[in-house]
Amino acid sequence: MGMPSGTELLLIFGIIVLLFGAKKIPELAKGVGKGIKNFKAEMKEETPDIVQEETPKKVESSEETASVNAPKNTTQA
Repeated sequence: MGMPSGTELLLIFGIIVLLFGAKKIPELAKGVGKGIKNFKAEMKEETPDIVQEETPKKVESSEETASVNAPKNTTQA
């Protein structure tokens, strides 16, 4: 399927005129143009909604963790 030929485009345009009427077509075109313009403007702006990465929290060193979590020696001799 490729692009429609000239005859097909005229047929499509005729159906659009029948459905919407000749007076509504310029209004529809304006609406589509404004929508595209707004979309492009929004795409160019930076979005403030992007979540910034949190700073990593301090992780205890393995020595501190080992001494805190080390089990007590409870063996009896």
